[in-house]
Amino acid sequence: MAVFYATLAVAATVLRLARAQQAPVPDNVVPFPTWKCTTSGGCVEQQTSIVVDWSYHWIHQINSSTSCTTSSGVSSTLCGTEAECYANCEIAPANYTGLGISASGSSVTMTQYVTSDGTVSNASPRTYILNPAGTEYEMLQLLGQEISFDVNVANLPCGENGALYLSEMNASGGRSQYNPAGASYGSGYCDAQCGTGTWFNGSVNTAGVGSCCNEMDLWEANSEATALTPHPCSVESVYGCTGSACGSSGVCDKDGCGFNPYALGNETYYGAGLTVDTTKTFTVTTQFVTNDGTTSGTLTEIRRIYTQNGKVIANAVASSSSGFSGDDSITEPFCTAADSVAGSLGGLTTMGEALGRGMVLVFSIWNDNGQFMNWLDSGNSGPCSSTAGNPATIEADDPGTSVTFGNIKWGDIGSTGSKPVSSSSSSSSVTKTTTTTTTTKATSTVHTTTTTAPSGPTQTHWGQCGGIGYSGPTVCASPYTCQVQNPYYSQCL
Repeated sequence: MAVFYATLAVAATVLRLARAQQAPVPDNVVPFPTWKCTTSGGCVEQQTSIVVDWSYHWIHQINSSTSCTTSSGVSSTLCGTEAECYANCEIAPANYTGLGISASGSSVTMTQYVTSDGTVSNASPRTYILNPAGTEYEMLQLLGQEISFDVNVANLPCGENGALYLSEMNASGGRSQYNPAGASYGSGYCDAQCGTGTWFNGSVNTAGVGSCCNEMDLWEANSEATALTPHPCSVESVYGCTGSACGSSGVCDKDGCGFNPYALGNETYYGAGLTVDTTKTFTVTTQFVTNDGTTSGTLTEIRRIYTQNGKVIANAVASSSSGFSGDDSITEPFCTAADSVAGSLGGLTTMGEALGRGMVLVFSIWNDNGQFMNWLDSGNSGPCSSTAGNPATIEADDPGTSVTFGNIKWGDIGSTGSKPVSSSSSSSSVTKTTTTTTTTKATSTVHTTTTTAPSGPTQTHWGQCGGIGYSGPTVCASPYTCQVQNPYYSQCL
């Protein structure tokens, strides 16, 4: 759940100035390659880039150092209306290093705090992927597809959230008469929390409109806990809510039907030295499976796979004590059982429709003054104490906290390098049942199967069982059979 809003413009070192949003000098975006993949042609690199959110840029009076923003919003004199703000103010390219953002090759590191002249400040950056032209956001259409990325959370303590998620933002960033810069300056943010900020689609938000849209949290995590959460909304694209409507459960599913291994009773799966060892880099793959296996079908399941040290690790399985009973993925029954609001908003079907239209990839790092991130990593959700996530404690004890993401790839299921294979510690017999868990912010479920293994190694449900270059088990556990998906990949179905 990306409950994170930067409502104050961040003053950055000005290398060049851009006239309002009329004809801005290009922002200091960070080159960041990504890959689009197919099972037939492999992965093709594209020269995308990272842009920081609009509100992290310095917005000031034209030919003056007078800020157009104040501690409470915007200057009523300079920005009383959209037209006045457009005529009076200009936006400056951001100092990405000063905002805690640094890239190397295909990886980007984001830090919660930055230190300058001995002073520590809270950077907490949020960034988006631009298309190769740098004019619009790269729109990821992931229905019937998968996305993989590398992540290192070793330097993320309790209370931190290094997030990588999808938001159904407008591709242009809300480009308009008063915001011609649009996506190239990081405007147009929205998510399922419907936050009300100083800016709405790159223009001053005089009406106090909340920015709502479908949100798919691929990754919200620190070194102690992780959650995978769809947040469907009642509309197809970016729109505004006002007043109490922004808090209404009829607008967006704010809590979401999340999958958190710890919350499902699997307390030894994710963490330092555990099955997914958070002291080291690993690859996360999320698959959006449709009812007919196409990119135009109905979303029926969201699957998770990890790869670490060359070993594919099946997703966690809910324990019998969790309230669910052995699922290892998010399905419609799980989603509606875990969160009734999701069902009222169309559940996975709605989420799948958004994935099919295209969503923007968002990176952020943040902590939580209000709840100390307890919904993610404390109590039933994780091993952290209820006070460990206090931002003051994090700043004092871990001022260098950071997250690193890299090797972003998306495309056909099975094409990004991580196959849907079970863990090396797979057992010959697994139980399939269903469980239900409820936490303050996220709930979870999982899917598994019960079989008796024949002699010799067998592959579990969804596992790879054949294909060019494949050398693993080719016999599927009963009652599944090995079915060819393409020359490079066969799967137990």
